[in-house]
Amino acid sequence: MLPFLFNADGPRIFGFPRFYWLQLAFIAVGVTCTTIVYQMTKRRR
Repeated sequence: MLPFLFNADGPRIFGFPRFYWLQLAFIAVGVTCTTIVYQMTKRRR
């Protein structure tokens, strides 16, 4: 964990503090990476 990333109230995006929108951004990045790897490995079968 990197607490310095989450230990702040600002900046806010659409009224949400950094703690919430940064977690959602990490989820989106994870889903994107998983989808790319899945698509790349699906073609090898």
